[in-house]
Amino acid sequence: MGSRCDQLLIVVSILEGRYFPKRPKHKLVVEAKFDGEHLATDPVEHTDQPEFATELAWELDRKALHQHRLQRTPIKIQCFALDSLTSTKETVGYIVLDLRAAQEKKQPPKWYLLLSNKYSKFKSELQLSVTLETDTKASVDGFKAKEAPPRDITVPLSGLDPKNLVAVLNKEEGYHQIGPAEYCRDYFVLSVTIAFATQLEQLIPTTMKLPEQQPEFFFYYSLLGNDVTNEPFSDLINPNFEPERASVRIRSSIEVLRAYFLTHAKLQIHLCCGDQSLGSTEILLTGLVKKGNVDIHQQAVAIEGAFILIPPNRARQKLPPVPLDMAPTVGVSVSLQKDNVSQPIQVITQAEPENMKKALSPICDQERSLEQSFHNALPQTGHSPAIKEDATESEVESIQYDRNPEQQKKALNTQVPASQPQHVTGSSTSEPTTGQKIAVPAASHHFCFSLDLRSIHNLDAGFPVNCILRYSYPFFGSAAPIMTNPPVEVRKNMEVFLPQSYCAFDFATLPHQLQDTFFRLPLLVELWHKDKMAKDLLLGVARLQLSNVLTMEKTRFLGTNGEQCWRQIFSETIPVTAAQGPSNKIADLSYTVTVEDYGLVKMHEVLVSDSSRCLGADEPPLVPPSQPGNAPEVQPEPRETLEYKAALELEMWKEMQEDLFENQLKKKELAHMRALAEEWRKRDREREALVKKKVAEYTVLEEQLQKTLTDLEKREKQLISAETELQRLKKELQAEHERNLQELQDTIRRVKEESAHQVELEKSRIKQLEENRIHLQQQIYEAENKYKSLEKEFQQYKEQQSSKPEIRLQSEINILTLEKGDLERKLESATKSKLHYKQQWARALKELARLKQREQENAMARLKKQQQELEHMRLRYLAAEEKELGKVQRQELEDIRNELNRLKQQEDKKHFPDSQEVFGSQLQNAHTQQVNESLDEYLARLIEERDTLLRTGVYNHEDHIVSELDRQISEVLVKRSSSKEQNIKN
Repeated sequence: MGSRCDQLLIVVSILEGRYFPKRPKHKLVVEAKFDGEHLATDPVEHTDQPEFATELAWELDRKALHQHRLQRTPIKIQCFALDSLTSTKETVGYIVLDLRAAQEKKQPPKWYLLLSNKYSKFKSELQLSVTLETDTKASVDGFKAKEAPPRDITVPLSGLDPKNLVAVLNKEEGYHQIGPAEYCRDYFVLSVTIAFATQLEQLIPTTMKLPEQQPEFFFYYSLLGNDVTNEPFSDLINPNFEPERASVRIRSSIEVLRAYFLTHAKLQIHLCCGDQSLGSTEILLTGLVKKGNVDIHQQAVAIEGAFILIPPNRARQKLPPVPLDMAPTVGVSVSLQKDNVSQPIQVITQAEPENMKKALSPICDQERSLEQSFHNALPQTGHSPAIKEDATESEVESIQYDRNPEQQKKALNTQVPASQPQHVTGSSTSEPTTGQKIAVPAASHHFCFSLDLRSIHNLDAGFPVNCILRYSYPFFGSAAPIMTNPPVEVRKNMEVFLPQSYCAFDFATLPHQLQDTFFRLPLLVELWHKDKMAKDLLLGVARLQLSNVLTMEKTRFLGTNGEQCWRQIFSETIPVTAAQGPSNKIADLSYTVTVEDYGLVKMHEVLVSDSSRCLGADEPPLVPPSQPGNAPEVQPEPRETLEYKAALELEMWKEMQEDLFENQLKKKELAHMRALAEEWRKRDREREALVKKKVAEYTVLEEQLQKTLTDLEKREKQLISAETELQRLKKELQAEHERNLQELQDTIRRVKEESAHQVELEKSRIKQLEENRIHLQQQIYEAENKYKSLEKEFQQYKEQQSSKPEIRLQSEINILTLEKGDLERKLESATKSKLHYKQQWARALKELARLKQREQENAMARLKKQQQELEHMRLRYLAAEEKELGKVQRQELEDIRNELNRLKQQEDKKHFPDSQEVFGSQLQNAHTQQVNESLDEYLARLIEERDTLLRTGVYNHEDHIVSELDRQISEVLVKRSSSKEQNIKN
């Protein structure tokens, strides 16, 4: 039953997710990693709320669980996105779960935010829970399956003594043989890599004298009897050397190697300076070939970790234990793997043992990537192999603070030496009565160390930090961490003063121990970011070199009892370097350190009890000295003396005065307490009103922030859509560009092909023409030869016929015929020239007639335009003349009226009919004159409007409005001429 309860299951429930983007043709997978074992969920659709509903479990016992909790082994949850088409695996983010939070009772699931989220615009989360369950299937009714036998054929090792196994070098074939030849059937490669080192300055005591020149340090170890050293370095604080790997080839078997490593189990690595060893560590090699390990034929077996270097004379130096995170360590990797290569490799030759000279390693690789994996490993408390696991943000605290109270007490007692008492702070005056004695050395001094972390400034973390500073220095008597509280927000280019950052330690120690410890151990101040939604994040570490305060000038002051004391004060601003990644400065820390020396401790043994409070109560009362010369033989009772009575009265009067004084003080105290209570209530009411006001303001600000967040989400969606559209347009433009480029390339290729074809055609044609030219030259040459022969024959024939008269006449006739033909040709050419000149002359006449006609048309148009203008001027003149004439006629009509009136008076009855007729005709003439005057005014107005339009330069005679005015003017002129003719007839 006990074995059944010891088997446990670590169950991680992965339920669902939220705030994921929708990605079609993609799936989500969650993988969990613990203790080197990977488990994964089934792929689900990549939606905004994926549902996994999967449980992942690991088997282990309670002892292993306790070990993992001490080493803070994390459970790393990684989320991946799988492309369904290309099977591409992309990392979305990860979550680190703390194994210490797992309990056997079921816990409600929690939402965890993905760290290093690929979807930076989405705050993706996973709902997870971690529980411990009893593994009921581990053993049923006490039955347990036997281990499967090893797959390789085992050879009995009877007759072999493990103590007699040695490594024999075979220089010809290049390997070390371990064991008899009949057992050596396999080849292996044993490699040792020294990757890094930290805190090496703690191995140098203040009393040690280093060489006057720049000292060189190196690591030394022996590998199968061969001395190996790495490249020397000179800086212990920041050791900078390249990781080097030394490998040897071994011919043996698993069983023989297991027996060999049992007798040669330890690999010692020394830090050396010259021929002196400053510290060493031991690595157990039995873990490489132990039973139940991984199959070495399939993969390599490795022991990796950061191992603590121990000085060779720690007991003689009486050094206090150092915390794990401050201990000097060296990162080492020892691996053993099966060698399938048949060809021999170079091995390490025996180095000279004198002064541990350096032997070159056969395979010296620069394994920079290995250093990162070493830094992620926790420092080892012993020499057991470290568990390979990725480092996380919260895996930086020391292991010793996770023990139970009894373990913490034991660790504290082992860390404080016997000569050094537990420190007691000045504020703790009510210590419990234990009755225990604390031994203090006779030469110990009472010291008070105070540290004031003042301010943080020049922050360069990329985001606002809720700052908490934390440090621990066990030399002061306590390994418990000291933190500033509450957290303060620090932003870029801002200096913030830290609250509750002053702390003082009272302790007793020897001065040389204080000096040695301050020079060896710096005080590490950690800068933490406290996040409400996630785990605390370690941002950086500042190294306070406490030895600086011991170099300052001492100032004298008097203690509480008048004794002479000394004080040293040191202030400085130091950089805070990043804890992860490159060691860059992320902030500056200002601090002040004070060391006060109160001198020798007077009491060598302190008994903590209640009786110490009434020290001297049992002493006898002092008896006044008597005068030896005047002493009476019988002395009176002391209480009956006058002096005693006077002293008694004086004491009684003093007690009465003290009572009166105490009553007055109580009254004053009561009055002050009432006033303080009233003031407290008043200020409490003010604070409540201020809090209500601030709550209202914060509510309004929260509403505004919510509205702003809504607007930002809308804007973000718009930006996402715009970005999608931009990507689409970009893809289209890219496709169009590629298409145009392809077309251009095709066009260039066709043009090149056509040009090449044309060139070929031209070359062939030139070749053909050259052949034709050669052929024609040959024909010409033949024709010339033939012509010369014919000419000779003709010359001979001509000479023969020159003597005949017919021939002479015929020759003259031929000459005349030739002259006639020549004259006919000249006549024909002259006739053709005459005809050509006739045609040219006719064409010129036609062109001249056309130009003349065009000029006449232009002249007629100008003449017509001038005539129209003259007509308009004439009409204006006539209108003006008619206007003057109308005035004259109106005057005449007035005269006629006057005359008619006069005639009326003279011949009223005698000539009535004649006068009436004359009067009627005159009236008709007057009406006609009025009509003509109105037409003249209308005509003048039309002409004036037309001239005004023409003078602007915008209108011409072809415009519609000007032509309409010309038409109206013509109509008015016609009416006016007809009215004039009618008037003449009358």
